[in-house]
Amino acid sequence: MLTTNPFDDDKLREECGVFGIWGADNAASFVALGLHALQHRGQEAAGITSFDGQYFHSHRAMGHVAGNFDRDDVIRRLAGRSSIGHVRYSTTGETALRNVQPLFAELAEGGFAVAHNGNLSNAMKLRRTLNRRGSIFQSTSDTEVIIHLVATSHFTNTLDRLTDALKQVEGAYSLVVLTEEGLIACRDPLGIRPLVMGKLGEATIFASETVALDVIGASFLRDVDPGEVIIVNDGGIRSFRPFENMKSRPCIFEHVYFSRPDSIAEGVSVYEVRKNIGAELSREAPVEADYVVPVPDSGVPAALGFSQESGIPFELGIIRSHYVGRTFIQPSQEVRHLGVKLKHNANSALVDGKRIVLVDDSIVRGTTSVKLVQMMRDAGAREVHMRIASPPTKHSCFYGVDTPERAKLLAAQMNVDQMRDYINADSLAFISIEGLYRALGQERDAAQPQRCDACFTGVYPTTLTDVSEKEKGAPLALVASR
Repeated sequence: MLTTNPFDDDKLREECGVFGIWGADNAASFVALGLHALQHRGQEAAGITSFDGQYFHSHRAMGHVAGNFDRDDVIRRLAGRSSIGHVRYSTTGETALRNVQPLFAELAEGGFAVAHNGNLSNAMKLRRTLNRRGSIFQSTSDTEVIIHLVATSHFTNTLDRLTDALKQVEGAYSLVVLTEEGLIACRDPLGIRPLVMGKLGEATIFASETVALDVIGASFLRDVDPGEVIIVNDGGIRSFRPFENMKSRPCIFEHVYFSRPDSIAEGVSVYEVRKNIGAELSREAPVEADYVVPVPDSGVPAALGFSQESGIPFELGIIRSHYVGRTFIQPSQEVRHLGVKLKHNANSALVDGKRIVLVDDSIVRGTTSVKLVQMMRDAGAREVHMRIASPPTKHSCFYGVDTPERAKLLAAQMNVDQMRDYINADSLAFISIEGLYRALGQERDAAQPQRCDACFTGVYPTTLTDVSEKEKGAPLALVASR
């Protein structure tokens, strides 16, 4: 199998997406629509769990939301007026059905279903402790650690047990939890992963991004605050703040790449921020050229901003096919080589003889950029200048983003000049970390950054317990049996 998008393996993988609704007839159908809107956040698997007031119902499947949750018989089985859902790209644990969320357990207080966006940086240490106490794990996902901590808590009601569990974990989490007592939504005290709250008639909704609210016609109420726990049931909506107050550190890469451009993140348009990034990049790294060409689709808003600020015309020098599946069987090396053009192809008539500025969102391993620059040169480009709408990615993420180990990050091994030579570009420039903050309307506080920018700076906002133990010789990866 070959990924037809030759650039798929050279991106920071999206984390996951969550959606929950309380108080709507046919709640699962709304969750399915919301998950469609969040599909970009996880494309390996999807799941929905509902509660009809007496029983929980669940359907989980590998693959996309479409094809798994667009069948009437599936949605009919997911009965009830409350439901949660999840789209997954695995950051911990193997790609297998047993890891597909929502995870569900029958606890002493009743059913407990959880969908998690993020990653726990002390999951392995907690898992070993729980194993010694007799816990038997059914998955290799860090999310199951939360379930076992809830199950073994000495508190009596579900909300207190969940809060007790979350006080023991480190890292990033946005959770939607479905219980017999109500729908619970919570966000880690640093607010690293996003979570928003909306309303549709009398129903209350939680989602990873506002675009999921738009799709079902719901109105956006507010962000779930960092460290906030909200429970919704027939008695109304109650908010708690059980954690120590901390200065928030939301993930800055949501604005660079992860969120859909039509979402609103932290009160600002993702699309406008990405255009601002492109404009800032143009000011920081100007270049004489004939056309600004985006790498579709994630580079488009930044390329527009670069073009408008620089006055260099914006053109589609790379055309993307939207009709190619994720994989394609390649019978020979010759055909496999041709396969890279199935999804992206140079607009040769435009590019030939021109000086091109290629704008992309990031460089990870560098394999994407090598192919892009060569594609432009093969199409006859006279000069190829690469501009990147994020700082160099030098460090791995441990908060729910699947980044390669540091040794495989190009920027961790080379300086900018070496990277330019490696990708064979005439010039290469990244936006500065200060410029990225300026595009968000802030000045970066170097002593205490306002956002999690660890993938660029190495300044991690939490303790990395499992990483430290790995450095001491203890295993980090969750055991995956295939």
